[in-house]
Amino acid sequence: MPTRITQVDAPGDAATRLKVEGSLYLADAELLERVCRDLRRETGRAVTLDLADISFLDSDSAEVLARMRREPGVRLEGLHLFVQKVIELAEEEGRAG
Repeated sequence: MPTRITQVDAPGDAATRLKVEGSLYLADAELLERVCRDLRRETGRAVTLDLADISFLDSDSAEVLARMRREPGVRLEGLHLFVQKVIELAEEEGRAG
């Protein structure tokens, strides 16, 4: 399944919410990172990524998500255990390397 990124803000939300669905490869993750930066710069609001519907995540895209998680104003939600572990491993590798 290709990656789908949808803005799903609700009235009164303090952060811009993006729902991410499908398979997440490096190019998709880098695009998501740019979208988050642009949204934060344009709106001045934090960005919440809902990753509950990610069906596949490779190690390269996990590194991008790990980097994004360290940025102020970005929050990752809805992480399945597998996705959470892949991101944690990418963070550990980033610190070691």
